[in-house]
Amino acid sequence: MNDWNTIHSTERVGVSKKSSNNHDPRSEYQRDIDRIIFSPSFRRLQNKTQVFPLPGSALVHNRLTHSLEVASVGRSLGTLIGDHISNTEALTDSSQYFYKHELSNVVSAACLAHDIGNPSFGHSGEKAISNYFIENESQLRSMFSIAEWTDLITFEGNANAIRLLTQKHQGKADGGFRLTATTLAAIAKYPCESIAMNKSLKKVHRKKYGFFQTEKQVFQIIAEATGLIKEEDNPLIYKRHPFVYLVEAADDICYTIMDLEDAQKLSIISYDECIGRLINLINGITHGKRQSIDRVSGFISDKNEQVSFLRAMAINALINQSVQIFKDHQDKILKGDFNEGLLDVLGKNHSEWPEIQSFSFDKIYLNNKVVEIEIAGFNVMYVLLEHFLPSAIEISKSAKHRMIKKLIPNQFLPKENESPYERVMHILDFVSGMTDLYATDLYRKITGIEIRSL
Repeated sequence: MNDWNTIHSTERVGVSKKSSNNHDPRSEYQRDIDRIIFSPSFRRLQNKTQVFPLPGSALVHNRLTHSLEVASVGRSLGTLIGDHISNTEALTDSSQYFYKHELSNVVSAACLAHDIGNPSFGHSGEKAISNYFIENESQLRSMFSIAEWTDLITFEGNANAIRLLTQKHQGKADGGFRLTATTLAAIAKYPCESIAMNKSLKKVHRKKYGFFQTEKQVFQIIAEATGLIKEEDNPLIYKRHPFVYLVEAADDICYTIMDLEDAQKLSIISYDECIGRLINLINGITHGKRQSIDRVSGFISDKNEQVSFLRAMAINALINQSVQIFKDHQDKILKGDFNEGLLDVLGKNHSEWPEIQSFSFDKIYLNNKVVEIEIAGFNVMYVLLEHFLPSAIEISKSAKHRMIKKLIPNQFLPKENESPYERVMHILDFVSGMTDLYATDLYRKITGIEIRSL
């Protein structure tokens, strides 16, 4: 039986033995934050689409700014919940210190890395990768096991994050980022393998999956170090780590509210639509003085600043609600029996939240500008795979594919003794790690749309 003492560990994944640096003023979890922020993978998020096309004349969000904002909200959630848990009876002195001072760092680190595995063009990039294998099943299926094939036809950015953070590439140090097991466990929203994924079960931890077959063993190390409760051995399924709910809530809060503000800046939705939704949400979930546009315009005249003010109020209200829901259900959360996200519970009690989500889906995510970039991104990613994958798994030895292979960086080149699945995963590392602009530029070059002189 887990308790709050047994679900955190400073053990670093990918490190054979614990190294101590008594001269480092940072805690283990602050080091996680720094390792993520200073990584090229994190930096590349500045040129990966969040929702709206990049680049644009308006300052809207990309994956990097989104991740920074999620980390800010996550830090607040971790601080408030950590302070609450630190007063729990039967905590060891080290656990009391952890919850009082370090949980905020763990949640912040996990929030920074939560999108780090997303391919170029986000969900449309995921769909393009999956569809490549689905549409080439007759040629490719026999090369892979059921579990491997399921990974490929349902490519998942969440699983790719665990791979990117823990994998060793040629020429690089073992262990990937060498993050603490606690931070990695807090990222794993879906702690199961792909063949266990089942949306019809309506189990929150099995809606998607959290690790590829290549990371199955390393995920077991993460699970053991952080006390993840195993649900099944075959297929391998764990219940969620309690800290996942805080990371998920921070992400839900930020993308829902910030997408609304971005859409207003781009005139996809009107000022009145944006303000009206935010005021309804604030008034619906708080018990303080009711907000109105007349009240806000009394001390802020600029319309964009009015939106920003109400956005901040909405985020603050959602943080406080999420904290209370976590407290109300903390026993079930600790046992792995809580089968909803924190904001899902809020939505049952406050209709204003699902109304904003429904409004955003209809008015923002189905807007022509958004759909156009999704289609373009899908095509770019699909064509890149058409060019790079056949040479890697040697189903084609044409002159073109021999030349294409020369464009693959050394760290992603398949090795002679590797299985087809391992070879494919190296190419997916290469393609999914590209920024939107690099992927588009490479697509234009190799398809002959653009030919540059030396």
